[in-house]
Amino acid sequence: MIDFKPDKTILVTGVAGFVGYHLSKRLLEAGFKVIGIDNMNDYYDPSLKRARLDNLIGFKNFQFVKGDFSKKEFLMEIMDNAKPEIVIHLGAQAGVRYSLEKPDAYLESNVIGFYNVLEACRKFKPSHLLFASSSSVYGNQKSGPFEEMESTDEPVSFYAATKKTNEIMARTYSYLYRLPITGMRIFTAYGPYGRPDMSYFLFANNYFAGEPITLFNDGKIEEDLYRDFTYIDDLVEAIVRLMDAPSRDAVPFQIFNIGNSNPVRLMDFVAALEKAFSHSLEREVVFKKNFEPIKPGDVSKTFSSSKALFEKIGFQPSTPIEVGLQKFAEWYVDYYSLRKKKNHD
Repeated sequence: MIDFKPDKTILVTGVAGFVGYHLSKRLLEAGFKVIGIDNMNDYYDPSLKRARLDNLIGFKNFQFVKGDFSKKEFLMEIMDNAKPEIVIHLGAQAGVRYSLEKPDAYLESNVIGFYNVLEACRKFKPSHLLFASSSSVYGNQKSGPFEEMESTDEPVSFYAATKKTNEIMARTYSYLYRLPITGMRIFTAYGPYGRPDMSYFLFANNYFAGEPITLFNDGKIEEDLYRDFTYIDDLVEAIVRLMDAPSRDAVPFQIFNIGNSNPVRLMDFVAALEKAFSHSLEREVVFKKNFEPIKPGDVSKTFSSSKALFEKIGFQPSTPIEVGLQKFAEWYVDYYSLRKKKNHD
């Protein structure tokens, strides 16, 4: 039996993940009590998850519980004992391309796991449930900016399909049980302690391993890919503000884009990352590049409209990609102790 008797608690799933870690750290520093759940799987290097977790363990108002929210009894026990006022569901099986290889993992975590979260909230009635959706629900739309009321009926990856399913499930539970629920369509979060399967992290790893980076645009610069990148501090700020802003409608369900509203061309993004590492290492960094066709499930463009988000909370992400990538590069160089390797070829 897990004994939680806090006056006020926030439950965060995926606490050792990229977003879960940064959000929890912000909440703990602000004095909130945080119960963090994570199964610490090996989808990517677990040592990075442990490093994030180590930075949280020192807070006296933090408690970590290792476990899988796709196991209903486990989650119900946590909810019963913690009685969280707010639940922030960030845990999920991530990755668009990986969903082509291991769809079972996405069904179990993203659909069954989310159903368990909804059931737990129905029974224990926190004041607000927030959950992470994804910009991938918009599919392969060519124009933009993407607005929340646009159709999301044509996902092009199984990952996106699970996130679309989450949104439908959430609205239904909100309607049936009057649960205040907020969905967050996150546009490509990046920054320090980021996910190693994301492009900017992979590019850094390849460079320091002496290997070329792979760009999935077939070298067609005029038909380049664009991404709306969201710096992690901006994302956390938006989530913290949304915590205290549930819908007051008859059906208390709402959904918001969280993105920078400034798509960046892939090759400009690569150039900015090269410049960031050049500055961090005090020498010129140029990536060797291989070009391949776009992968199934990838989309050519993401472009967030932040209008609804700003109207709701008076804030929208705005950190320039150059600033955010410089912070990532500084962290990466320090974390992997690379400053002493400035003479790398």
